Amino acid sequence: MPQILRCGRFTLELSRPLVMGVVNVTPDSFSDGGLLTDAAQAAAYGRRLIGEGADILDVGGESTRPGASPVALDEERRRVLPVIERLASCGVPVSLDSRKPELMREALAAGADMVNDVSALGAPGAIEAVAESNAAVCLMHMHGEPRTMQASPGYHDVVREVRDYLAGRVAAAERAGIARERIVVDPGFGFGKTSSTTSRSCARSGSSGRSPSR
Repeated sequence: MPQILRCGRFTLELSRPLVMGVVNVTPDSFSDGGLLTDAAQAAAYGRRLIGEGADILDVGGESTRPGASPVALDEERRRVLPVIERLASCGVPVSLDSRKPELMREALAAGADMVNDVSALGAPGAIEAVAESNAAVCLMHMHGEPRTMQASPGYHDVVREVRDYLAGRVAAAERAGIARERIVVDPGFGFGKTSSTTSRSCARSGSSGRSPSR
């Protein structure tokens, strides 16, 4: 039986790698901040990504690049909800990239099929917001907060610690009623990790010591 991801209104087969197109409606994201300045432009960009092969779209209104400051709920809501509403009928799943439980609920009601959370549903109420829906969730590992995460991240064994953290978050999601086939995980390359901490851990584990590119 092929592996699947149950993603809101969609069931995605995982027999091949899937491509996520990123739609950032932010002024300060590290690669494309400020390029999409209104909802209509962002929705058009999302549809272009689908035409270029995207299997899922991820809409974000708060940059989580190293050094980024938090965005207020009202501002993040203003940025992302009109885009999600426009893309809800685009024919592929739409994901909300956010840490805020209130916005998760609103985005799911507006047609989002997935929540992509860099804090792995760690905010109070976040896990319940997803559990009460049929949406998928991406649980990511992050060391600290975006504003400070790259200042001095430290690990004894980064591979083991990230693995154990994600295993714990998957278990918490399952206990809350989120089925395994609705969950994906992300080790969070560049989120509280540096080439030196990764290399030291890999060397202790006996691997090549090469850190992943970002």
